[in-house]
Amino acid sequence: MSSISEDTDPSESRAAARTATAIPPPNRVTFNRLELNRILNLYGRMVADGEWRDYAIDFLKDRAVFSVFRRASEVPIYRIEKDPRLARKQGMYSVISATGLILRRGHELERVLLVIDRKLALV
Repeated sequence: MSSISEDTDPSESRAAARTATAIPPPNRVTFNRLELNRILNLYGRMVADGEWRDYAIDFLKDRAVFSVFRRASEVPIYRIEKDPRLARKQGMYSVISATGLILRRGHELERVLLVIDRKLALV
């Protein structure tokens, strides 16, 4: 015997369950579309150059982390972090090396990524 009454449409309950699971919990920090687009553009260029091979994205309660790997079995060579708690202080974006050294921190993602974004130079 089903627990659904005869006057309710079963597809409505499935749709409600689907929308409830599709919405991420509001207590997590995430990258927005523009930030992720800028990071993935840089990632694509570095993959094309053969320097990077894999990445991971973590959305934690206090920060969002985009980790870049040279090989999938290694530790990340760079971590691009977004920590909103530091927005009024040093800036919420930072690039951290594999050793834990903060290479650059700032308020604008574009400027922070310049530390690892090597442009082609004319010789």
